Amino acid sequence: MGVAKSAAISFTYGDYLQWADDERWELLGGVPFNMSPAPGRRHQEVVGELYRQLADALLGQSCRVYVAPFDLRLPASAAEADATIVDVVQPDLLVVCDAAKLDERGCRGAPDLIIEVISPRSAARDLVTKRDLYARHGVPEYWVVHPTDGILTLHRRPAEGRYMETSVEEATGHRAIGVLPGVVIDWGRLG
Repeated sequence: MGVAKSAAISFTYGDYLQWADDERWELLGGVPFNMSPAPGRRHQEVVGELYRQLADALLGQSCRVYVAPFDLRLPASAAEADATIVDVVQPDLLVVCDAAKLDERGCRGAPDLIIEVISPRSAARDLVTKRDLYARHGVPEYWVVHPTDGILTLHRRPAEGRYMETSVEEATGHRAIGVLPGVVIDWGRLG
């Protein structure tokens, strides 16, 4: 989980757009985090299968699922210019049901669902920093999948900058997604 450039300087999305295209970064409160190296094989298998299930379930609906790298810009207010945004992340998976939030650069504003699949180097960032960021920006449902342990940490109902409901459960059987009626994840297909 490398911090980039200089931790003493705060960066914005305007700066981020100037960085090399062959590197992946996230900005959390203006602090850049290098997303290299690429995730491991198991991580990719889990992300791929979750994407397949979500894409199949959402076929023909207005909601769309996206997989990293895909920029999610989280402005401090609706009026904030893109160039000054200090929170830009690339969740493993996100679902957006409001097409007005989508543009050629990705998504601006809270998606309906975010799923992060934990890698050893990103665990603290996914479990704490991003959880708090997503709650603060009103992401209705945030899943953190532990691919080697077979555990799902589920956060729901953001209010006052934190999630009001959190559960930890085994990733077995079937799990309905609260914000996407009729969409169910079959953990058995993740092998």
